[in-house]
Amino acid sequence: MSRWEPNARGRLEQAALDLYLEHGFEQTTVAEIARRAGLTERTFFRHFADKREVLFSNSLQELLVSTIAGASDSAAPIAAVTTALEAAGALLQQRRELSQRRQAVIAANAGLQERELIKLASLASAMAEALRDRGVRDPAASLTAEVGIAVFKIAFERWINDPDQPDLAQLVRKSLDELKVVTAQA
Repeated sequence: MSRWEPNARGRLEQAALDLYLEHGFEQTTVAEIARRAGLTERTFFRHFADKREVLFSNSLQELLVSTIAGASDSAAPIAAVTTALEAAGALLQQRRELSQRRQAVIAANAGLQERELIKLASLASAMAEALRDRGVRDPAASLTAEVGIAVFKIAFERWINDPDQPDLAQLVRKSLDELKVVTAQA
């Protein structure tokens, strides 16, 4: 096996997505993923706790939290969250094909759809905590984070489902602008 080739994690992700799309998530084993990637099961478990985690890494959460933490001290909570969501959009934009394939796997499995909702709730909680660390009190921190995730979810769905939507960060901004219009009418 070519264990010493670079990017083991990326190779495992690619192999897993290929197998999930070819055979289905439930029918794919860790052994098959490792074999397809040219790695061992042990290597798989150094990178992922289980085969679901291939689809649900924490890199997006880390980016969102660090961007909120690094926002200007004068930035309003929604501005800090918007900047973080735009950064996430830019990252995913670079991985559009991977994101589309990942979403196809999730859409085909009810258990993974449930896990995706849990992941989104986890992102909102982490963002709310990052806002609290900036001195934003509740309920404002929680409301801002939850609204941010709702905006991101809608923008992401539009981006995934419409190949003519070129820029996820732009869709995040558009979705937030649409929300501002709706809330201004309240």
